[in-house]
Order: sequence, then C-alpha cells, then structure tokens
Amino acid sequence: MSTPNQSQIAFENRPELPTEQAQPRTTGILPSQEISNLIARGNVAATPAINPDHIQPASLDLRLGDMAHRVRASFLPGPKSTVEAKIKELRMTRVDLTGSAVFEKDCVYIVPLIEELKLPENISGKANPKSTTGRLDIFTRLITDYGTEFDRVPPGYKGKLYAEVVSRTFTVAIRAGMRLSQLRFVQGNPVAGDRTIRELNQEEPLIYMDEEDSPGKARLHRGLRITVNLEGAEAGEVIAYKAKRYAPAIELDRIDFYPTEEFWEVRHQNANRNLILEPGDFYILASRERVRVPPDFAAEMVPFDPSDGEFRIHYAGFFDPGFGYGSSDIKGTRAVLEVRAHEVPFLIEHGQLVGRLNYMPLLSRPDKIYGTNIGSSYQHQALTLSKQFRREGGR
Repeated sequence: MSTPNQSQIAFENRPELPTEQAQPRTTGILPSQEISNLIARGNVAATPAINPDHIQPASLDLRLGDMAHRVRASFLPGPKSTVEAKIKELRMTRVDLTGSAVFEKDCVYIVPLIEELKLPENISGKANPKSTTGRLDIFTRLITDYGTEFDRVPPGYKGKLYAEVVSRTFTVAIRAGMRLSQLRFVQGNPVAGDRTIRELNQEEPLIYMDEEDSPGKARLHRGLRITVNLEGAEAGEVIAYKAKRYAPAIELDRIDFYPTEEFWEVRHQNANRNLILEPGDFYILASRERVRVPPDFAAEMVPFDPSDGEFRIHYAGFFDPGFGYGSSDIKGTRAVLEVRAHEVPFLIEHGQLVGRLNYMPLLSRPDKIYGTNIGSSYQHQALTLSKQFRREGGR
C-alpha cells in the first residue's frame, strides 16, 4: 500500500469548507469533504495520487490499475482466500492496460485498482458502476480480499481493491486510470425507510410528473416507486434504445464521438404504449417520474426484485446529492434505466413499476453538489445514452 503522503499531494492546500448543517449526523454516508479527510489521513491511499475531481458529492471514483487478468469464471474469494490466490487459480492470460486494451464481450476480467484502503472500524463501503459504465452494459463489481459479497467493503477493511469487469453487449477498449466504478463510505448503520422519504417529500417534492413542473404523488413501498416512460411527448420522440448485438468496438475515452445509429436501434411510442423486451438484449429506457435528491441525502435504485418482473433493472444505481435538484432550482430529472430481460420475452407497459429509489442520509451536506458545475454529465437528461455517443440524432 502506498504511504499517506503520496495520496495527500492533491489535498495539501485544500481549504476547509464549512457545511450548512450545524450538527452533523453520527451515522450516514460520508460527504465529499469527509472523503477528502479519509484520504488526507491515509485511510484511502493511491499512486498516482487521488485528484479532487475523483471525489463526487458522496462517493469516490475508483481507477483501474495497469494490468488486467482474464479469468475462466467470476468468483468471490470467500473468508479464507485472497483475490490474488483466486486469480492464480483461474487466470487464462494477463492483459496490459498501459495502452488501449480490448475487453471482449462476455469475458471475465479482474483488474487490481489503484486505490487501497485502511478503513476505521466504524466505516464500511458500498460500490456501484458509474452511470456511463451502466449505460454501456459493462457489468462491473468490486471484490475485496476474503470477501463474501460483491460491492461490499466491511468495516475496518485493510487491503487492496479489485474490479470484476464483464462487457455484456459491446467490445470495449479500456486503459489504466479509467474510472468505471465508485465507492461510497458509510459510517455506522444509517436507516432511511418510507417514513423518512415521506417527510422529505413533505418538505419539498421529490418527484415531478409532467412538463408543466407540477409535483407528482410520491408512491412509497420499500422506497419511492419508479415507473417506466413509454410515451413520447411529441411525434418522433425516442422512448427506448435497444443495443445492436454486432456493433463495432467502443473506446471508452472517446467522448461525444460515436454515431448512435451504428450501435443502437431506436423505439418510438406504439399505439398500446408498451415494449417487448427480448431475452438477452440490452435496453436504455427512462423513468416516467422526474426525481430529485436533496443535497444532504443520497439515493440508490434498488436492483431487480423478482416481484417486479422478468428483467434486471439499473446497473448503475447511485444517485448523488443534488441530482434533479441543483440549488433547489431544478424540477427533477428522469432516471435513465439500464434494462436486460431474463429468460423469456417480457412485455412492459407505460407506467409499469420498474424499480424503487431508496434515500440515505449523509453525515452532513457535501461541499460539492451534483450538477454541471462539477462536470456532471446527466443533470438535465431525458433519455440519454452514455457520453461516448454524439448528442444528436433524435435525442
């Protein structure tokens, strides 16, 4: 593990920013300034050093190291093994990431990450793919030594981090330093249920339902219920994208570069306002609701629930503080849904339940809020593909 000083380089002159809450909570997700403090104390270390723009309002972007290992199968190391021991057992070949390397579809790669942890005993972590990763159908999960769960870092964990990377739809070109996933740090065991969401919605609306900026009714059951939009507001509007199976390779560092039509089929509203999801195909859809996340909360889309239907929803489930909110001047933003059907064709209809959004308190208000001022890509999105595709042609 690198020394704390190497990770502190980018933070030596960081000013102390006041928070807007006089009495921070004792349990909750760590906001950006507390993540900076973890780095300054050496609880998160990395070489090259972590830059301030790697820190999001309530998470830390994790970077790929310079070597990947193609393995025969996905795995969890379990309580008696390290990740490296499992890699040696299952490795097929090494892949150098110092240049641009191709990750083939449906192949499993394990990549040691640059960041390493030495967490306090009361701090745990939870990881998730970044939005762009999910919209490309790149299945990315965090693994730790002796881990028994994907995407979970136990309290007090000390050691390396690894990413399992499986590109399900596209062949992709990846290089060292890319940020495919993000890690939230959690102090204690915060709880936020339907009662908390109801109280938040009473203070300020969490959802808007139409283009007239009218608040919608928040329907709660194990989280804020999110439904799918399959209705165009105007003629010719795209209501879904379906990924083409035999598209060219995508270089992830090419932004606003690829033409949509080479990679995606578009779907428009039909008379019945429904869509059949074909098994194994990948779709980009949008929520009917425009959702908001207040600045001192973060949210997460709950993954597939068997009671919701035969599909997997939303790979990239983290919603940052300020999403659809800004400085209280944005009337919600649609959630983009990454959807994959399971074993059989499945019919979804306009307004059908597709997920639940859970809200979790932060320890205090972050010193940066999701939005264009910190380079957030999707604050004003409607139905939006990942940032590698040109922002034209029916968007």
